[in-house]
Amino acid sequence: MKLLTRMALSFVAGETVKDAVKAVRKLNKKGIMATLDVLGEGVKDKETADKAVQAYLDLLDAIPQAGINSHVSLKLTQMGVDIDTEYCYENMVKIIGKAKELNNFVRIDMEGSPHTQRTLDLFYRLRQKFDNVGIVIQAYLFRSEKDIQDINRIKGKVRICKGAYKEPKEIAIKKMKDIRQNFLKLADMLFKDGVYPAIATHDEKLIKATKAYVAEHNISRDAFECQFLYGIRDKTQQTLAEEGYRVRTYVPFGTHWLPYFSRRLRERKENVFFVVKNLFKR
Repeated sequence: MKLLTRMALSFVAGETVKDAVKAVRKLNKKGIMATLDVLGEGVKDKETADKAVQAYLDLLDAIPQAGINSHVSLKLTQMGVDIDTEYCYENMVKIIGKAKELNNFVRIDMEGSPHTQRTLDLFYRLRQKFDNVGIVIQAYLFRSEKDIQDINRIKGKVRICKGAYKEPKEIAIKKMKDIRQNFLKLADMLFKDGVYPAIATHDEKLIKATKAYVAEHNISRDAFECQFLYGIRDKTQQTLAEEGYRVRTYVPFGTHWLPYFSRRLRERKENVFFVVKNLFKR
């Protein structure tokens, strides 16, 4: 249990807003931006979802009060999408509307494939009302190329990542070489036709390929973001920021860190190796 706690707390900023603000302030001092995530997902009752909504409303107030540079990220299952779609939509309107008032931005995280289409449907609906909302697309899903084409048409902002959920071979690419290839293909689509892409990866090969791509195509280093998870590849994050790239770190916090972390380890065996390796690679 002590090892699990140590591992988890290496990748979670703490349990309180105060802990999160402290972590983001340290990142900001290094020239790194953040996106804060209040841990929680798979909510089944409105009382819990209402508390999550209020936590985000309070967080959005806390960000300018603390003078930190951070967006927010959230999952729709935390906002009640499994309870009622319209209820979830109304919750999202409250949060994104608050963020709009405060000149902030909300990224909707992508979850497992049972929620992919519902997440995109709500994103498209919210995007009609707000321009300060973005989405995440996972490169290992076969459907992602079409999804990015559709999102580019509406000038939506995308964070592209490999994908961390265990998905069946019928809908997801399995070989890492092929996932990397598709990631770069989707990133190319975002750079050519998208709006301010967020390239989220810790993969050295993909980082090097992205740097080579933007240099070859004369893309400004402030025209996109490199995104990382909190506590992983800290030196790489700082080096990229010092080189003039825009870097943003995904900073999760909250009392639900243990179930969150345990689920991540169960989802894919690669996550266990990844976490252990990065305990010693900073």
